[in-house]
This record gives sequence, C-alpha cells and structure tokens, in this order.
Amino acid sequence: MIKGLYETHLYVENLETSIDFYKNILGLKQCYFEEKRRAAFFWIGQPKEAMLGLWEKPKSEIDIRHFAFRCDKEFILNQATDFLNKHQLKPYNFLKDGTDRPMVFSWMPAIAIYFNDPDGHILEFICILDQKERPELGVISYEEWTKITEEN
Repeated sequence: MIKGLYETHLYVENLETSIDFYKNILGLKQCYFEEKRRAAFFWIGQPKEAMLGLWEKPKSEIDIRHFAFRCDKEFILNQATDFLNKHQLKPYNFLKDGTDRPMVFSWMPAIAIYFNDPDGHILEFICILDQKERPELGVISYEEWTKITEEN
C-alpha cells in the first residue's frame, strides 16, 4: 500500500527567508508560490518525486520539526561539513558530541550529519549504507563503523 513519503510541510516565520534558504542554499527547485496563502512548494529530487511545502505562520505557531534529505555517502563524508560551514550552517551529529563528524546509525545502517534551517527545524543529510545492519553497535563514528565492519 504505502510506497514512500511524498511530501512534508513546515511552518516558517518569514517565507522569503525560507525560500532563499531552501532554493539558493540547499538547491531545491521551487515549483509553486501562493502569495494569498503565504506558501511555497519545492521539489525534492526529481520533479513530482517528493515535495516540501513551506507555510508562513506567526512564531508562536511554529513547532520545530525534523526530516532528512537522502544524499550520496561521498557527499556526506567529503563535502557536507564544508558545504554547511560555507553557508554559515553549523553541522552537528546525532550524539551532539561537539564534533561535526558524521555518525552511523548501525541498526539501519546509515550515515548522517545534521544542521538547522533559519527557523530551527532539524535537517539531516542521510545515506543508507549498503552493508549488513549491526544494531548492537548503536550510533558510532564512520571511522569506527569502517574498522568494525572491515574486521568482520
């Protein structure tokens, strides 16, 4: 029945600021804007594959949400931190251990790095790894993951 996630929506305080962020920093393609309802929509990936909707609301109506963008492993490992820092976005990992190194969720397994949008929504770059899940390892650095999985 369910084959995937098609859309998600966020409330934002300033629609123009958020349009600039998602369009010009993250590179999403804006596909629709509605001034009357103060809403903007973006394709994620290929057009009509997945969509993000932004709705302008007063700050008191904004609740912080989380979602993840699927990315390539090489991007997460070699470019994501530099990309985020270049755009004054502070990268952090799931453990919030003070470092900006991506971490592996061993139960999936997937590698991920986090950052926030202008309203504080928690965004993530994630890549499912093509390896056997190892839930007993918990959340570990990619270096630890590589060492353990190469040994076995």
